Amino acid sequence: MVKIEAGDWVNLKLHAKKIRELVFIQEQDIPENEEWDDLDPVSLHFIVWDDTTAVATARLLPNNSIGRVAVLKSHRGLGIGFKLMQEIILVARQEQRKFLELSAQVHAISFYEKLGFQCEGHEYLDCGIPHITMKMEM
Repeated sequence: MVKIEAGDWVNLKLHAKKIRELVFIQEQDIPENEEWDDLDPVSLHFIVWDDTTAVATARLLPNNSIGRVAVLKSHRGLGIGFKLMQEIILVARQEQRKFLELSAQVHAISFYEKLGFQCEGHEYLDCGIPHITMKMEM
């Protein structure tokens, strides 16, 4: 059974770090010093649980940006990322945010478009991976 937990960095750090290390640092070869920043302590973090295993994470920053969306390889294609994003959008609406923005890896554009995000601007490289800014008006 899948459930989503939201909380601060202090309480969810252990699980979020493990997922991000596996997906971004090991799988996508993002340098460790590029992954960790001072935004984690000020963000709202989300963990998706499959029974007792943390399988996905993301963060919602005070500036309305969503970042560090990661689903373990073993759980991709199961709709977990979509459910995670729907939960973040729901929380943002409850908090009466006016918009949401994210930096999407280009291969994931259609995923975010299905949620209502639209591309803005031009493609750029972040850690050597093609990205594009996407935005959703609330």
